[in-house]
Amino acid sequence: MKGISYSRYGGPEVLEYGEVRDPKVGPDSVLVKVRAAAVNPVDWKCREGYLDGALEAVFPVVPGWDVSGVVVQPGPAVGEFSVGDEVIGYVREDFLSRGTFAEYVAAPVRTLARKPRNLTWEQAAGLPLVGLTAYQVLTKALQVKRGETVLIHAAAGGVGSIAVQLARHLGARPIGTASEANHDFVRSLGGEPVTYGNGLAERVRGLAPEGVDAAFDTIGGDTLKTSANLLAPEGRLVSIADGDVVDYGGHYFFVRPDPDDLTRLAELAEQGVVSVHVSQTFPLDRAADAHRRSEEGRTRGKIVVTVDWPDETGQ
Repeated sequence: MKGISYSRYGGPEVLEYGEVRDPKVGPDSVLVKVRAAAVNPVDWKCREGYLDGALEAVFPVVPGWDVSGVVVQPGPAVGEFSVGDEVIGYVREDFLSRGTFAEYVAAPVRTLARKPRNLTWEQAAGLPLVGLTAYQVLTKALQVKRGETVLIHAAAGGVGSIAVQLARHLGARPIGTASEANHDFVRSLGGEPVTYGNGLAERVRGLAPEGVDAAFDTIGGDTLKTSANLLAPEGRLVSIADGDVVDYGGHYFFVRPDPDDLTRLAELAEQGVVSVHVSQTFPLDRAADAHRRSEEGRTRGKIVVTVDWPDETGQ
């Protein structure tokens, strides 16, 4: 099959398009015909080798964890899905090798849910990782409650844009950091935008003089310190970007695949509670350009790679 792979760590130039090994379908997996795969910052961080201490790379590596597609072969122990089912997945394993930037991926059923019927393939591919991250942080790590004020960083980005929508759905008041160019976008999601950078603390205090009940850090560094200083006396802090959060009494969080959580997200998407903004799409053979765009760090919503098939349905 055709796919993207890299045989050594490095920049986007190590990504090659061509023939990659066909996936083997285990007992608890299904073979998914890929329609789209979203790009996440973790993809290029893995490619650069930044996660080498946590995830073993079995070269050549096919990158990508997010996917939308169609089941073409269930494993012998699978009863949850049948041929023709449209699915989404956060297809992460404990090593790097068999990713979603290819024509097919063998996906464990623990990583999958049914695709929201109202989302395009591109939108659906952009939901799993960022959606699960936002959902698990808000509902489990931060345990956000109705009436609370939540500070969400990079509110126009992939994780942040979903977090703003979910916080509003939970009955909380989301305040989101974003560039001025993205303020209207954050407002459209239900958030109150504040410009990041110098003076951020004062701007947030202007909206929440007593401090925020919860802070969701997606940036780390100085932003993490600022977040900690903006907490109300019993405020909670979680970071997905900086392990130093524990020094401020907070918690570091790494998203995990969960079919129940992913199914809930799909339901919320179908109900119109959660939407996915796709800023740009690239064909599979231009995945390196998609990585370059992601590394710029100024993406509104999601960047998605698509796989073109001869028929219109992709089935």
